[in-house]
Amino acid sequence: MLRSLYIRDYALIEELSCEFGSGLNIITGETGAGKSILVGALKLILGERASTESLRTGARKAVIEGIFDETDTPKLRALLEANAIDAGPQMIVRREVTAGQSRAFINDTPATLHLLREVAAQLIDLHGQHEHQSLLRTETHVDLLDSFGSLGGLVRHYGRQYDEVARLRDELEGLRARERALQQQKELYGFQIEEIDRIGPQPGEEDALEAERRILENAERLYEASAELYQLLYERDGAVHDLLVVARNELQDLARIDPEFAEAYDEIKSAQIIVSEVAKFLQDYNTRIEFNPERLEAIRTRLGELEHLKRRYGGTLEAVLDYRREIGETYALATDFEGAIGRLTERIAGAERALADAAQRLSAKRREVAERIEQAIGLELAGLGMPHSRFEVRFEHEEDPAGWIPFEVPGQPPRRYAAYAHGMDRVEFFLTTNVGEAPRPLARVASGGEVSRIMLALKTILAKSDRLPILVFDEIDVGISGAIARQVGQRLRDLASYHQIIAITHLPQIAALGDEHFVVEKHVDEGRTKTQIRRLAEHERAAQVARLIGGAEVTDAVLESARELMAAGKRAP
Repeated sequence: MLRSLYIRDYALIEELSCEFGSGLNIITGETGAGKSILVGALKLILGERASTESLRTGARKAVIEGIFDETDTPKLRALLEANAIDAGPQMIVRREVTAGQSRAFINDTPATLHLLREVAAQLIDLHGQHEHQSLLRTETHVDLLDSFGSLGGLVRHYGRQYDEVARLRDELEGLRARERALQQQKELYGFQIEEIDRIGPQPGEEDALEAERRILENAERLYEASAELYQLLYERDGAVHDLLVVARNELQDLARIDPEFAEAYDEIKSAQIIVSEVAKFLQDYNTRIEFNPERLEAIRTRLGELEHLKRRYGGTLEAVLDYRREIGETYALATDFEGAIGRLTERIAGAERALADAAQRLSAKRREVAERIEQAIGLELAGLGMPHSRFEVRFEHEEDPAGWIPFEVPGQPPRRYAAYAHGMDRVEFFLTTNVGEAPRPLARVASGGEVSRIMLALKTILAKSDRLPILVFDEIDVGISGAIARQVGQRLRDLASYHQIIAITHLPQIAALGDEHFVVEKHVDEGRTKTQIRRLAEHERAAQVARLIGGAEVTDAVLESARELMAAGKRAP
């Protein structure tokens, strides 16, 4: 909900702060007092473009700030986190307008107007006389229909099928775009594959060959050194092994006399054993040394071939092998291009059949929902002073030879239809308010007051399923009075059970039903016109409703009528 709205140096507003309630918030005021200024300020934090003309005369910067509660929803959290903005149960949206620029912030983090509009679309729906009337945007009609019918599951299933067809078609387009380039590369890749395969490098081969080469190149030194070390440690007179045996025996005798020599004896015995083992290794190694110039030459030749491949194809043997795999796949594709396209085309056909099934099931459900919504809105409009209205939901399917949705009927030529992200249906609302007149597109025939009442009727029947928590109605009561005004007020009061409602009105029948009542006032202070808004105390509300009934002069009779309106509103179910 919109907890509070703060405005400074905007139009005629020097500074004001307003805290709203969770139910039906009524805003009244004399014509020209500045109610439209409040709506304009609210539009700015909804992402509307700012004009420097909105700056209060003499001010350097206008500031509009809205604090929203209960904003920790999955969609909003994902949206904010995707833009590196901290999410939480409360969100602060601020807009600053100067003579040279406009800046927006969400939770004190700079935000684009596009992001501001995306966030606002998850929070608030403003119904005025102009561009924020979402009902006049044909593209929103299908969403309203789906919301009323709780068709979110079918819509998401269709969306997954749609994304799969789009992905496969992009893959096919990319494959065909590569065909000419691949055919030109095929000959070069074939030569490179033949060259690499003729040499046939193996993983880890180079390191193994280098190790073997070092041994063969140093065979003579290894032979002489191992023989000399064996003599030194074990074979010659006075060898290390023999000296350690003498020392061991002497220490053994000493340990019999004094046990302190026992540890030294153990150490020297271990050393004698180690020397003995090293001598055996040296003797064995010496007998295995191979003098093989032919093998050495073969290794050098092989390493030269591998070095040649490395210079041509990546710098390392691993890079050569990776490149071989890569061009091998590309070469195989180039040699079997038609087969690859054929297999992908079969997958696309299967995905399109699944898409068609999902689209037709969604469309059939929508038609069932459309019948219910037509009847429900007709009844609501009758109660809102439009007894002769007829509301229709119309569907169109665009036949398109290149469309993604195949449709086959036995005995008829196969047809294809265009697919959209939301389904195969183009949905539009039609309306007639007069007997004998055919329904026409809602966006072209409804007056401002009629649109507001139609939206109110829609919101009334959609109240439990509508995802937007805040509804703002600006002058919804245009062109109505009396009992119809009472009915409009009661609908707003009912909606307030599910949404926070902010309604700007001039009718006492509506104002009397509010949970909170605010009045917008304009006055002159030190030669400057200023607009203020204040919350009315309970004892002030009747007087304000009375002014809406009888004008500036509030008589006792008018005041009593106001109290009766308010009391009746409290008694209404």
